[in-house]
Parts: sequence; structure tokens; C-alpha cells
Amino acid sequence: MIVGLAPGLKGANFSGRPFTGDYAGELLYGALLEFGLAEGRYGARSDDGLKMLNARITNAVRCVPPKNKPVGIEVSACRPFLISEIDAMKELKLILALGVLAHGAVLAALGLKKSAWKFSHGAHHALSPRMTLADTYHCSRYNTNTGRLTQTMFYSVFDKITRMIRNSRIGPN
Repeated sequence: MIVGLAPGLKGANFSGRPFTGDYAGELLYGALLEFGLAEGRYGARSDDGLKMLNARITNAVRCVPPKNKPVGIEVSACRPFLISEIDAMKELKLILALGVLAHGAVLAALGLKKSAWKFSHGAHHALSPRMTLADTYHCSRYNTNTGRLTQTMFYSVFDKITRMIRNSRIGPN
């Protein structure tokens, strides 16, 4: 499962598919296709034929927040939504948090203390013997334009998590 922040102001809110039509979707869906978590072609439209494979994308906040920036009260109010998304995946082994907000929202949804699991790009946290939380900087235009996140850095995270899943090595680095 991949957890982002909130539906995009322009793309996903209109398409109904997370990150579709948003700048971040180009990088995210490129990685999903590259590492076998999706198939088809990403055309930035919900009818482009892209299919997810053993993966799901959701957000910490269910609706587009005011000024397109989620705040704590919205994250808390949407926690039942995130809990239901996590519960819907019975075979869930790994959650990839896109950014600090998603990282914290996942921990809260799982009833874990945020202070026990520090966010760090590329980090892997063994939450249980069968569940890992992985972190990456969010694939936003801001992070990629400033160089905080490069395609190489982002793809490196996907390379490691897909190898972990395929080899059933869920746990710490």
C-alpha cells in the first residue's frame, strides 16, 4: 500500500484515481510500472488502461483540504478512512509513506506512537514480524524541482521494497 497526503487539487479529485493527472503521478506511476506493481500505460487519465498489481494507493486525508494543504485536524478526522483502507488489504505486508504527514498518519491509524518510528527517506521500520513501514520523500513537484527527491532516489526505494516483498523479507534494513 502506498499512502500519500490527500487527493490532488487538479488531477485525482477529477479522475477518481490517486495521483492521476497530477505532476507527482508521473513519477509515482512510472515507478509502479518499472517495478512490476502496475501494468499497461499511464496516460494521466483514469481510462488509460493502467492496472495496479498487488498494490493500492490511498491517502492520509480523504478529501482535498483547504488551500491544498492537510492539517492535523483533517488527518485526525480522516483516520477512520485510512484505517478502513489498511484493513481492506488482508495480505498487506508493506506500507510506503509518501512524506512525513503520511508516515505519521499510518502510525496513528495503526495505534502506534509516532515518536517510536522516526521518518527518514529510505528508512524501513519493522512494525511487526509481518508488517513494514517504508518512507520516502513525497514525489511532489516541489521536492523534485528542489532536488530533495530525484527519480534515482525514488526508484531506489521501490527497488528495495519490491525485493523485500518478493523475497518475503519484511522487517528492518
